[in-house]
Amino acid sequence: MNKSLRGLLVFFVMVSALTAQEKEKKFLNELKQEIQREKIPGCGIVVIKNGKTIISESLGLANVAFSVPVDNTTIFSINSLSKIFAGTAVMQLVESKKVKLSNPISHYLDDLPSEWQKITIRQLLSHTSGLPDIEDIENGGLIGGKGEAFAWEEVKKANIRFKAGENFDYIQTNYVLILKLIEKMSGMNYVQFLQKKQFDKIGISKEIIFGSSFEVEKNKSSTYSYYKKNKQTNEYEKGEKLFEISEDFSPLVWADAGAFATTEALTKWIMALENETFITKKSIAEMWTAVPLNNGQYGGFGGFLNGYGYGWPIMMRENHSSVAPIGGGRASVIIYPKDKLTIILLTNLTGSSPQKIIEKIAHHYWE
Repeated sequence: MNKSLRGLLVFFVMVSALTAQEKEKKFLNELKQEIQREKIPGCGIVVIKNGKTIISESLGLANVAFSVPVDNTTIFSINSLSKIFAGTAVMQLVESKKVKLSNPISHYLDDLPSEWQKITIRQLLSHTSGLPDIEDIENGGLIGGKGEAFAWEEVKKANIRFKAGENFDYIQTNYVLILKLIEKMSGMNYVQFLQKKQFDKIGISKEIIFGSSFEVEKNKSSTYSYYKKNKQTNEYEKGEKLFEISEDFSPLVWADAGAFATTEALTKWIMALENETFITKKSIAEMWTAVPLNNGQYGGFGGFLNGYGYGWPIMMRENHSSVAPIGGGRASVIIYPKDKLTIILLTNLTGSSPQKIIEKIAHHYWE
């Protein structure tokens, strides 16, 4: 190679590096503006582009009272992001021929009410079952306030809300049944299955845990909110004061919520998923496809989250379509498959809507 050609190559490499640095700087500046606007105490951000981690940053405080900074070992509450592990676990059972998604749940589980028996695994995964909710929405925890066994018997007495497949209804009961299905067909308890079939395979056994927010764990961030319940109106109202909140996640609902994770662990898990460590690309594509209702329309959370797959909310649109699991209004992972882009944003502030923040700043890395 002659000197002039070598010099030209060096020049282009330097320009490319400067462009990448400038893009990263703009991305992080916009992110910090959003964090400041939402008054988020602490967060972790990861950007994966073309299968490589290009940004991994820890910002702010994991514990405000004691000024403990967020770092790459900080474990955040990720709530409903838990469903991505459950959806993947079901697809693992499908691939091993132990579960068929079109089969009714009664094909696998006994002692279910007659109205529940024809509901399919696919309808449970996509929240289109019509089942009553086992969660006590007003008070938190499970209905009845007397533990798992009592709540399970109580929910089985409640009326079906609608015919399966007619509507989208985001409730815990669906994933309680998914947990029971996984345990029955694998012969392991739910967390043991995840450890053996997912977490241990990629060395993240201690970085993803399950439990309640009030349980003490090393490196676990506190969870905060600016909302407080008005005892007169029974409504949550947003104020200026920051509150530390406590959430109770019974083991019965761990397929639905109750996971805590580091950004590093989720990065490894998502990379492993896309590299077919857990399931094939065919199964991933099915899991990431919105399930239609009986009338051919789609249910979802609304706005840009206009569809729902198997534990994964979907953004169906012409450009930059994505899967976008969210948890507790404070954690989000958005994967833009066509852009070969994944952005993880875990915060410790309930109501910060990190999925909206990601959508605002993702354009820097769209193709």
